[in-house]
Amino acid sequence: MLDAVDVMPSVHDDSETLSEHVFRRIQAAIVKGDIAPGSKISEPELARTYGISRGPLREAIHRLEGQRLLVRVPHVGARVVSLSHAELIELYEIRESLEGMACRLAAERMTLAEIDELRRVLETHERDTAFQAGVGYYQQEGDFDFHYRIIQGAGNSTLTQMLCGELYQLVRMYRIQFSTVPNRPRQAFVEHHRILDAIADRDGELAELLMRRHIGASKRNIEQHYQAVPVRGEKEK
Repeated sequence: MLDAVDVMPSVHDDSETLSEHVFRRIQAAIVKGDIAPGSKISEPELARTYGISRGPLREAIHRLEGQRLLVRVPHVGARVVSLSHAELIELYEIRESLEGMACRLAAERMTLAEIDELRRVLETHERDTAFQAGVGYYQQEGDFDFHYRIIQGAGNSTLTQMLCGELYQLVRMYRIQFSTVPNRPRQAFVEHHRILDAIADRDGELAELLMRRHIGASKRNIEQHYQAVPVRGEKEK
């Protein structure tokens, strides 16, 4: 596992605690797949890698469990989450419903300035080298994430907590994993523009429908993936 995780640099933001820094480094490695799904987390190994004591490390691990990126297995310890086919489909069903609702609310509540910012986010995505090469789409988080900005624009704190807090990094992990499906990046980009146009037109009903279709298309890609490699799917249960 140590080969997959970058060793912590000697310098980091002074305002950031060591536990916070290690948390973000391990989080990024899990979300990007550098630490593979199902991998066992060894506290002594991570403590040596990052030069951190077990106390702050355990704090970071606890936070990663709260984000559902790590799970506790009886008599084994912490492992990187590895959702089964059925669990992953359930996650996308939740996204389809809740992000559809977020789009409808965003069409009603986003300011013109926020809509302009969302359009600039898509312009940034279009310039991404992976997207230009047709091998993936922009995967930065937070304010650079099209989905994140729409959820924030919905103006519903409970919805924001669920989709931008509790489930956000887990969803990102699988969005990245399935972002390289052939032709999907370009099609997803077109779908993003249609969703944005509906929000800008204040057509909440259409915005919700388009987002549900958008996430539904991703869900079908996952189902096709598991049908093509059933053995792998069975191992991940």
